[in-house]
Amino acid sequence: MSEERLGVAAAYALFERGQEQMGLVIAGQQEVMAQALVTMLCGGHALIEGAPGIAKTLTVKTLARFLGLEFRRISATPDMMPADILGTSIFSASAGGGVGGFRFHKGPVFTQFLLTDEINRMPPRTQAALLEAMEERQVTADGERHRLDDLFTVFATQNPVEFEGTYPLPEAQLDRFLLKIRMEYPALEEERVVLERHHAPEAMAGAENRIEAVPVELLWAARREVQGVRVEAAIFDYLLAVVRRTRAWPTIALGASPRASLALLMTAKAFAAREQREFVIPDDVKLAALPVLRHRLVLRPEAEIEGLDTDRVVRDVLAATEVPK
Repeated sequence: MSEERLGVAAAYALFERGQEQMGLVIAGQQEVMAQALVTMLCGGHALIEGAPGIAKTLTVKTLARFLGLEFRRISATPDMMPADILGTSIFSASAGGGVGGFRFHKGPVFTQFLLTDEINRMPPRTQAALLEAMEERQVTADGERHRLDDLFTVFATQNPVEFEGTYPLPEAQLDRFLLKIRMEYPALEEERVVLERHHAPEAMAGAENRIEAVPVELLWAARREVQGVRVEAAIFDYLLAVVRRTRAWPTIALGASPRASLALLMTAKAFAAREQREFVIPDDVKLAALPVLRHRLVLRPEAEIEGLDTDRVVRDVLAATEVPK
């Protein structure tokens, strides 16, 4: 029986409509929005890093509104406990006067789309509890498992320059994020658009209300299409060559894991669908490499002293890896 060809119409439509609808609220940041949509198409989670005040939170809220998903937000603090995000068991007396019992009251993690602001302000124990929920899509309380929604997605933000009172995510936990999205300052014309929109606040509010949410069936169809994007043997070899080269690169102390290989594969397939292609080419792997690998590599101390960062090293690895013809 011949293999069913799904095409990439739904995935491409999600990108096109997403850029258009989110653009009603977010000025510029096209690549950030594209990578956020890639995260959703791959069923992963994303860490967004950027300076304060560049619309990280607004971007995530706008994405959730566009996708029509149930949305909750957590503002992380150093005194936050796992129960604050997962939920807790509370004793309830019986209405009939009999023996009562404990009932589990679900926390904010029981949603479809969770925004965690300043995740590196959470203490390690709470970070670990959230990241376990991300990995397993379930919460265990008092020996009982509680399933999270099939669309459960976490977008976390962090400030790259403020370290006082923070708890940096360990490498093993960073590896749980499909992408690390870097959000830069807007270009001059984009920042001017921001000023003009906020000069007329009623227009800004109207833009948010004009966002048309897509049916959830479109997201599921787009995910199936991305899964079906073709990958030739030469692309598998190229992708593995990039990942494995990071493990022997002289300025890297800890290279990319096999989970990184899987993330790079899925993300490259999503980038192919973005270009309306049903097959992956080397350029898709190159586009995916930075957001997939930048948070998974640990540089040697001497490399950091020289001013290198993981983005520069990933670009060097790509330049040194032979591209299939």
